[in-house]
Amino acid sequence: MNLRRVGVLLSKELFMGPKNFIFIFVLVAPIAISLVVSLVFGTLFADQATLGIVDEGNSQLVTLVEQSPSVASREYYDVSQLKEAVAEGAVDGGIVLPPDFDGSILLGERTVIPIYIWGESLAKNRTILTVTVMNLMRELSGQEPPVEIETVTLGDQESIPWNDRLFPLVVLIAVVIAGVMLPGTSILHEKEKKTVDALVATPTTIGEVFLAKGLLGVIIGMVMGIVILLLNQTLGSQPGLLIMVMFLGSIMATGIGMLVSSIVKDTTSFFATTKLFGILLYAPAFFYMFPELPQWIGKVFPTYYIVEPILQISQRGGGWPEIAANVFILIGLNIILVALMAFTLSKKRQYAV
Repeated sequence: MNLRRVGVLLSKELFMGPKNFIFIFVLVAPIAISLVVSLVFGTLFADQATLGIVDEGNSQLVTLVEQSPSVASREYYDVSQLKEAVAEGAVDGGIVLPPDFDGSILLGERTVIPIYIWGESLAKNRTILTVTVMNLMRELSGQEPPVEIETVTLGDQESIPWNDRLFPLVVLIAVVIAGVMLPGTSILHEKEKKTVDALVATPTTIGEVFLAKGLLGVIIGMVMGIVILLLNQTLGSQPGLLIMVMFLGSIMATGIGMLVSSIVKDTTSFFATTKLFGILLYAPAFFYMFPELPQWIGKVFPTYYIVEPILQISQRGGGWPEIAANVFILIGLNIILVALMAFTLSKKRQYAV
């Protein structure tokens, strides 16, 4: 395995990509779908996230929130008034700052801050509020504040905005289309045009060809997933974890695409197969769209272990403890896919003929 040759092949794929309809499609389709969803459900040009504050002391955090361009703030006199405002949707969320809050975080004392969230607020607004509050606390204390934010949902918790319901589907489309379609169609194109013959006649091996095409799917799938998160303002407070999950998810999608392409005979068969079984890849998203359905069924589908950690981080403020189990399952599924791919290639020597 020569990494330099793999790099040259990958560069060729990226350079020739814009001349390929499939390449353009996987870049444009997820963005277009995301923009349409945002426009239809009125979230693309939505107002700022609003934060209600009850300051029981005289915290400088209130001033920092007022100066922040990320949120609009409103002050309330007591907790009951704040809770009523949140429950009615007058604000997206609210926090209560206890007496001597500033002194506590400056001294490094552990502090629990309740944040009340309106049940019908947009997921991106919840994320913006949480991230903004934590960043401003960090600015106020000059260090990582020992503050635990305790989320309490008020109001109608079952009325989930459709923009949030459709978000998992858009994320899956971005990752899966790129991972499945790009390497799969590229491999079959090489096979049908017999150009792979010229490649393997050189020192380049069939493994290097497949690795380069697989890397293309992984890179584009990960990038498109991150672009969708950026468009929806849902990167959350732990973008590193999100990128890791996107990377692992792109590996799964790419493995599926390459496995299918190594089994079918031509591009027509590839498209027919992906259309027939593609619903299984997007199935978990439908359970998020209709939360009244038994949610455990979604765990049967492999792509559940892509979208669930992403939602846990981007919409629910989760961290590694909340996603660890699903990530390990995702890694295990990827290992199985790679093993199946290697086995299939060993049985399908016609790629090297």
